[in-house]
Amino acid sequence: MDDTSIFPDKATKPTDKDLAGKLGSAYALWIKIHDIVLSKYPGGLSEWNYPGNKYGWKYRIKDKKRAIIYLLPRDLYFKVAFVFGDKAVNKIMDSKISNDIKNELNQATKYAEGRGIRIDVKNDSAIVDIEQLIDIKLSN
Repeated sequence: MDDTSIFPDKATKPTDKDLAGKLGSAYALWIKIHDIVLSKYPGGLSEWNYPGNKYGWKYRIKDKKRAIIYLLPRDLYFKVAFVFGDKAVNKIMDSKISNDIKNELNQATKYAEGRGIRIDVKNDSAIVDIEQLIDIKLSN
């Protein structure tokens, strides 16, 4: 599956209308996850970011030092991405989060900033796990 943003043009920062049109019914889930993060961390800074032509536009919510969550727009769905350090990975492994997510995180390459994971959001089936991941991210 293509892993590039549906917004590839650096000169055109996506708007809410653009996003809603491209995500379709998944747009409501994007808003829900966005609102969950900001309800748990009201000081979060939301911003579109363009890391380069290879990836296109992505959206992130961060605190003063680090990204809390990335939202990566795709055609009619999106991905959420997190990066977790060792302490957080241990908490995830001891949690009730789905085994699929635990396995993916366990197999992720470990970098200096931690292990990264991406979760496809096409329906609300992963929302409970995503909310737990947000809680773990904010607790570390």
